Amino acid sequence: MRFTMRSLERAIAFGTELVAASSVYRDAAIHQGKLWLITSASLWEYSLDGALLRQYRCGVDLPSAPLTGIAAATIGESNVPALYIATQGAGLVVFDGGRFQQLLPESPALRKITALLAMETGELIVGTEKSGALAWDGKRLRLYHETLRDLRVTKLAGGVDNLWVGTMDRGVFRLHAGQTDMFDESKRLPDAHVLSIAVSAERAWVGTAMGVAEFNGSTFQRVIAEGAFANALHAGDSSLLIGTMEEGVWEAPLAAKQPRPQRAGMQNEPANVVRFLNSGATVYTLFRDGLAARDARGGGWNMVTHAESAPLADANIAALAADDAGRLWVGYFDRGLDVLAPGSLRASHHEDEHLFCINRIVPTPNGAVIATANGLVTANSSGEPKLVMGRKEGLIADHVTDVLVDGPRIIAATPAGITFLDPGGPQSIYAFHGLVNNHVYALARSGNRIVAGTLGGVSVLDAGIVKANFTTSNSALRHNWISAMAAVGNEWFAGTYGAGIYRFDGAMWSAFPDLREAFEVNPNAMAATTAAVYAGTLGRGLAVFNRTSGRWGFHTGGLPSLNVTAVASRNGTLFVGTDNGLVRYEERSLPLP
Repeated sequence: MRFTMRSLERAIAFGTELVAASSVYRDAAIHQGKLWLITSASLWEYSLDGALLRQYRCGVDLPSAPLTGIAAATIGESNVPALYIATQGAGLVVFDGGRFQQLLPESPALRKITALLAMETGELIVGTEKSGALAWDGKRLRLYHETLRDLRVTKLAGGVDNLWVGTMDRGVFRLHAGQTDMFDESKRLPDAHVLSIAVSAERAWVGTAMGVAEFNGSTFQRVIAEGAFANALHAGDSSLLIGTMEEGVWEAPLAAKQPRPQRAGMQNEPANVVRFLNSGATVYTLFRDGLAARDARGGGWNMVTHAESAPLADANIAALAADDAGRLWVGYFDRGLDVLAPGSLRASHHEDEHLFCINRIVPTPNGAVIATANGLVTANSSGEPKLVMGRKEGLIADHVTDVLVDGPRIIAATPAGITFLDPGGPQSIYAFHGLVNNHVYALARSGNRIVAGTLGGVSVLDAGIVKANFTTSNSALRHNWISAMAAVGNEWFAGTYGAGIYRFDGAMWSAFPDLREAFEVNPNAMAATTAAVYAGTLGRGLAVFNRTSGRWGFHTGGLPSLNVTAVASRNGTLFVGTDNGLVRYEERSLPLP
């Protein structure tokens, strides 16, 4: 399989600052007498006693892509042990202690790596999101075995004569002596989604959300800890450690005919176990927010390190806004809302059944109006919800995709149309009233005119009445799915989900000559300043339009991911949110095309 290999140079960008999110550990390895832990956005280097030595960041030291796994291995003929780091979209990163190198497959499908396993043959088995299991020997990248093609790999365990491959939806595969056996729910596996695997000689244990299946060779034996969410497994000499999502560590005696798992954790231990790591006489347990060690012969656990504290609650960002008081409002895809005051080390976090999945935040003099998947929320200046509006309060739908605030008037976009919330009461319009499509994604306003981007094109409203509709059939638009809108001077820019960005002068639509390649603009990820227009893309970073030169370019420096999901600006500062963290830029430091 074709690939390129290149050295990564540290990208130091003036005027760029990462706004850190709470660390959620994903994987760990022991290499050269040190502990190496990864979160989605960073590689952390610790001493064995838990002292933080160094942090390496995505977008600076590492590619702009979430990290998914890590393994220490000696691959090929080099005889030099190295760290191998899996990414979601940027292939494989190799770190020999002095430099980072990136192995980037030519096929984008092979760049999304989910699991790693070092083999005794000097090969590294690489599990991919949808393309099965590959093998890297230091020179060649190839499909490991024909029977493992196109699998959605989640976990790898075992060795060259006894390889176990867990999948997202097809159970577990065992490759041995040139033969492949498959086990799913029809063959006694508790669930087809494999979360963890442990192998010891001919025995194997496969963890799922419904318990652990035990095998001897290719013969199913029994289910252990039925109903347990077995996120991690470790097979000891006489017992099986089971790491769960919410109940910490359990231990099951393997000699018993019907093992009864017992709690094996420490006092007030973290609940969410990510994986177990064995090193000689020590077993490490990696939690989402810390690492604990235990003597392999049993006994108590001791915390080695805790995750570093951070201002933000999460890294998967969906909406951003900066208000006149300098507060930064951060909405998440599934973690509610943070409000970070100037100079504060920790944001005020708010999350409930309504303030959960955030689509848009519009600051007001007394707080903000927030569009969510579960209603329209008004909040005070600290982010505390004051009022929740949904269908019962007059909205045409509970799911609000975008919102405009015009004094006492609020205009809400929904998948069922647009609702105007006036002091005199709510009024709604939809396709019956002339909207080109009921599913409205984005709104932009200039004076009395509102431009609404929908799943089926663009509607232009004047004083709340539809005056014109534009689609691929009657305009220069090449895609009807409009995902983002922004008023830019006397024009409007429209981002599409598949055909890039277009401009509208109030009468005609036109494309940009330097945006020839199609790309996706993420929902509501667009902002305009006096100098530029910024749009967040799916996979190409931040699209930047120079309002003076009239040219577009793409910026990736400092981004922890190329999936830019939100953009906001205030007083010369640009905030860029991704699915893997938030970056603050001084706008004057960004190169304009």
